Amino acid sequence: MATEKITIEPVTRIEGHAKVTVHMNGDGSVEHAYFHVNEFRGFEKFCEGRLVEEMQQITPRICGICPVSHHLAAAKAGDVVLGAPAPRPAELLRELMHMGQVIQSHGMHFFELGGPDLILGFDHDPATRNVVGLVQADPDLTLKAIRLRKFGQAIISELGERSIHPMFAIPGGVNRAFNADGRDRLLAQIAEQVETAKVGIQVIKNWCENNQEDVNKFAVFPTGYFGLVTPQNSLELYDGQIRLTGRDGSELEKFSAQNYLDHIAEHVEPWSYLKFPYYKKLGWPEGAYRVGPLGRLNNCDQIDTPLANAELQIFKALNGGKPVENTLYYHYARMIECLFALERAEVLLQDPDILSTDILNTSRDLKEEGVGVIEAPRGTLLHHYWINEHGQLTKVNLIVSTGHNNYAMSKAVDEVAKTYVKGPMVQEGMLNRVEHAIRAHDPCLSCSTHAVGQMPLEISVFDSEGKLSQVLRR
Repeated sequence: MATEKITIEPVTRIEGHAKVTVHMNGDGSVEHAYFHVNEFRGFEKFCEGRLVEEMQQITPRICGICPVSHHLAAAKAGDVVLGAPAPRPAELLRELMHMGQVIQSHGMHFFELGGPDLILGFDHDPATRNVVGLVQADPDLTLKAIRLRKFGQAIISELGERSIHPMFAIPGGVNRAFNADGRDRLLAQIAEQVETAKVGIQVIKNWCENNQEDVNKFAVFPTGYFGLVTPQNSLELYDGQIRLTGRDGSELEKFSAQNYLDHIAEHVEPWSYLKFPYYKKLGWPEGAYRVGPLGRLNNCDQIDTPLANAELQIFKALNGGKPVENTLYYHYARMIECLFALERAEVLLQDPDILSTDILNTSRDLKEEGVGVIEAPRGTLLHHYWINEHGQLTKVNLIVSTGHNNYAMSKAVDEVAKTYVKGPMVQEGMLNRVEHAIRAHDPCLSCSTHAVGQMPLEISVFDSEGKLSQVLRR
C-alpha cells in the first residue's frame, strides 16, 4: 500500500529541537510515527583536557533551563574524583538550590509549556495556545504560576548570586555560606507557593477527571521505572541509590550510581542521534524504563513530607496500586514533586546547619574516575568523569534525563499518532497531540545532544502519489 509522510519540525514548547515524521497509509491511517532528535551531540568530547574543577561552570552551559542540575552533578562528580566529600552544611545548601531548580522548572513546564494544551485545549488556535492565551483565559492563575517560578529562581539566586548559570557548588562543597536574611526571605514566601502548587494539582486532577477517555488512550504502555531513592525507598531528588523497578512495580535492582555501567547499556537506532538506555539483564527493548516525575513516583514507596505523601497515595491508587502507565499523568506527578520540593525547601531552611560556615572540604585524594548523580527535573542525570594524575579530564560520559526517556517518548509518539491522526485532511490539533506526547515528558534536547540553532515549523502533507496536498505553518 502506498504511504505518505507528515513532518512536524520542530516540535514546539520543549527545550531544544526535534522533529516527528508520521508515515501514513493510503487509507489515511498511520503506519508508524518516529521521534527524531536531529541535533548533534559533541559536548563530552570538547570537555576532554579541561580540569575537573572547571566542569561545574562548563556543563551548565549545556542548558539554560536546567543549569543547576548540571552544575550540581558536575560538583558531585568532582567530589568523588578528587576524594573530597562535601561537609553536611554544604550538602544542605546544594540540595536547597536543587529544590529551587525543581520548583521553577516543574512550575514553568506545567503552567507555561504543557499547560496551554490542557487548560486551553489541544485544538485551540495555536496563535494563542501559549502563555498569552493563559493570561487571557485566567490571569489570576497565570500570575500565580509566574510567582511560583520566580520563587524557585529566587532560591537559586539567593545562594548562587544569579538564577541562571550560578557560581556556587565546587568539588568539596560550596564557595559561600548562607545568611539569616536570605533564609528568612525565602521562608516567608513558602506558604504562598505551597498553595499555588495545590492549585496546580487540583487543576490537573480536574482536567483528568473531565478528560478520562483521553487519559486512558493517550500513550498508555508498560515500562520499567528508574530513579534515586532513600534507604527506605522514599522519593529522593538530590542523592541516594538508584532503584529500578519492573513493569509490575517490583524491585529489579538497587545500586550505587558509581556502578551504573554494570546495569545500563545504550541502544542505537538509525533515525535518531539520541541513544536509548536500557536495563542490561532484560535486554532491548524489554529493558526500557521511564524516568522523570512519572517514573520516580512509580519507583518510590512513599514521600517523606506530609502534603506530597498524601497526594502520592492518591496517585498510586489510580491503577489499583500497580504502576501508573498513562503518559498524561506525567503532569500530575510533576506537580506532586513540585509540592514536595517546596516542603523539602522549608525543612532545609529550618535546619540550623544551613547557616554554618563549615562548607568546604579542601583535602585531595585523586581517583581515576567518579560519577555524580542527581534527579534533574526531567529525570536521572549522570556525570561520569575520568581524570589523569593532573586532574585533567581524559573522558566524559553524560547520560541525561531525556536520554533515559527516549524509548518512552518514541513509543508515545507512535501510539498517539495511531490513535488521533486520521487522513486524508490532517488537522493541526491532531498533530499537536503528537507533539504533546513528547511535551508531556518535558524533554531537554539541548541537554541530550548539545547543539544550537533554530528551525521554522512547516508541516507538509503528501498524498499516496507523492503530491503535496496540505501545508500547515506556524
